[in-house]
Amino acid sequence: MKAASFPSKFANLSLPSGRCALYFRSPATFLSPALSSPVSTPCRKLTRRRKGIEGLMSQTSSSQLFSSLSTSFTPQPESELAQVQLSSPKPKSPPPQFPWLIVGLGNPGKKYQGTRHNVGFEMVDALAYAEGIPMNTVNFKALFGKGVIGNIPIMLAKPQTFMNASGESVAQIVSFYKIPLKQVLVVYDDLDLPFGKLRLLPKGGHGGHNGMRSIIDRLKGSRDFPRLRIGIGRPPGKMDTANYVLRQFNKQEQEELDYTFQTGLEAVRIMLLEGFNKSATFVNTQKSMEQLS
Repeated sequence: MKAASFPSKFANLSLPSGRCALYFRSPATFLSPALSSPVSTPCRKLTRRRKGIEGLMSQTSSSQLFSSLSTSFTPQPESELAQVQLSSPKPKSPPPQFPWLIVGLGNPGKKYQGTRHNVGFEMVDALAYAEGIPMNTVNFKALFGKGVIGNIPIMLAKPQTFMNASGESVAQIVSFYKIPLKQVLVVYDDLDLPFGKLRLLPKGGHGGHNGMRSIIDRLKGSRDFPRLRIGIGRPPGKMDTANYVLRQFNKQEQEELDYTFQTGLEAVRIMLLEGFNKSATFVNTQKSMEQLS
């Protein structure tokens, strides 16, 4: 494409003082048709001092300008950045989550299986079976197992020291794992509750129960741990209490006891996942078989 050529008379055009030519896209309109001379408009004089980068450029060379700008954006040394990062507060780690210890009281050996004095053992066995927690380890003088319910770690224990020395096993477990007493649930039989009735309490005395007496003694006299009492009722007539608690259940009693264990399982789950108070309300307002039938 050839460069556009203009008439030679345009080359020597001069404009009056103080006039600026207006340039258009089309050469045909470059001259005013009436005046046959360039269209011009008065030039506005700058009456204010130029500011910003133009003013700076008028006083400073480009090399000096960009030198000053570059120094204002100089990156920090890595050591300074590391100090800034180190000085930022670290997120707090969550407090350690202690496991729950659930202890069932009873006597070891086949001789005592299925007796009233061993309902604590049976409750823990039912919980282990329902939650898939193996209890094939002998530790701390107890049959011992570890597992979780929901996201809560738990330990199950059946002391093998015989009932009257249950505190030896419980105190060892509590001391070794540093378990808060408010997270030690003891399950045992209670003569003062009607058969199959449950009672969940946050603390209390031994009530004449030798297993609970041993635990309180071994915990330096502290009674501030929860307990789940399972009612076995009073002996009929003039039957000796010792003989009664070592007596096995008949078929009807065993069926009712199975419902009691189901209620106990639900109570433990509620206690671990929703809190002790809600579990106590659930347990202590139950009517045993009527609730589940």
